[in-house]
Amino acid sequence: MGTGFGALALQALTGLEAQAASIRTGPDPLNPFAPRPAPLPPKAKSVIFLFLVGGPSQIDTFDYKPLLQSNHGKPLPFPKPRVTFAETGNLLGSPFRFAQHGECGAWVSELFPHIARCVDQLCFLKGLHGSNDAHGGALLKMHTGSDTFVRPSIGSWALHGLGSENQNLPGFVTICPTLGHGGVNNWSSAFLPALYQGTPLGNASIKAKDATVQFLRREGADQAAQRRQLDLLAELNREHAEQRVEDPVLRSRIASFELAFRMQMQASDVLDLGAETDQAKRNYGLEDPRTENFGRQCLMARRLLEHGVRFVQVTHSYKWDQHSNLQQDHSKNAAEVDQPIAALLSDLQQRGMLEDTIVWWGGEFGRTPTSEGGTGRDHNPHGFTHFLAGGGVRAGFSYGATDDFGYHATQDAMHIHDLHATLLHLLGLNHEQLTFRHAGRDFRLTDVYGKVAGPVIA
Repeated sequence: MGTGFGALALQALTGLEAQAASIRTGPDPLNPFAPRPAPLPPKAKSVIFLFLVGGPSQIDTFDYKPLLQSNHGKPLPFPKPRVTFAETGNLLGSPFRFAQHGECGAWVSELFPHIARCVDQLCFLKGLHGSNDAHGGALLKMHTGSDTFVRPSIGSWALHGLGSENQNLPGFVTICPTLGHGGVNNWSSAFLPALYQGTPLGNASIKAKDATVQFLRREGADQAAQRRQLDLLAELNREHAEQRVEDPVLRSRIASFELAFRMQMQASDVLDLGAETDQAKRNYGLEDPRTENFGRQCLMARRLLEHGVRFVQVTHSYKWDQHSNLQQDHSKNAAEVDQPIAALLSDLQQRGMLEDTIVWWGGEFGRTPTSEGGTGRDHNPHGFTHFLAGGGVRAGFSYGATDDFGYHATQDAMHIHDLHATLLHLLGLNHEQLTFRHAGRDFRLTDVYGKVAGPVIA
């Protein structure tokens, strides 16, 4: 029996080592975009990250705190964190009314009447916490797992682990991303092969209707001529590569040239919303000046996923940093995103896409329950809320909790590393085995941390 169990253990260990080695080895260099089977049974195959830059307030959106309301104006009954971003005073009750919605009875503020009708599809993560109370570090932490070093984005890791399902489009697209607070490092592939970096469509200073792939078509040259030029360039690059032992940058450059050529065949049609029905445009709010910009991004995200893009980020930038005028500005911001997000959830469900798509909503941190300047809230990375939908997550469910005033994660606390580990698990990737060797060591999205939050998985 001892020999038999020893052999079983050895077989299991060698199997895990082989699985880890296959992930470390990465994609076929001859076809780096090719889709690859997930090492674990996947719940989802793609992600839409709805990112609200600035830090939406959890206690004014989805984390209802009756004691905060009844103690408005009183001092916080426990010590504030040793390090804070700004000075705050007494408790500030939410200026927004809360009510319960759906069969699950989730509490939602009046800011989000459309999302409130979708709560039975949502999984609220109410015990999130991070490690940085400055926007730049917090954005990098949320996107890359590190707030101090340049590391690959979660979208790049997903593409590295699973490949792309459409060889004519980038596998990782970010729509109107912010150029501040880490900027391109938030969608960079860092030391992963360069072809896994995010492809930006516009940026935060460009309206979504003008966001597209730069230089998608070359005027004055037909495809046959371009094909001959690329073939010649590839031949020259191959000759150059033969003289070098290993040059991943050159290999990525060759692959990027080929992808750029293939994109001409499909990208324009995918990004053209003219094919959408008038009803779909109304649903996403394209006819309302308040919702048109973000609604267009959400509709573009759905179309990109339909065509096999693995990871799409939609950014509402940089509007949620209410150190003052909380009531006025959170109301304005929520009105811009509420209808489009609900429309996206409904659209994905009706098309049968929500089953294998993770919709991920949130900002880089939350806000304090204490007042800044009488009308605002300071940054708070110690306890905040995100929500997930679809892609194998438990619907109509809340996981984790903050204290009675919404300052610190206290129950089922979930660090950003845990969130990343859970998202990768839903995609069929083991966060401990999805590694890449660089500078003499194996790196991963979650560094040496991370625990999958099993209760949020259906």
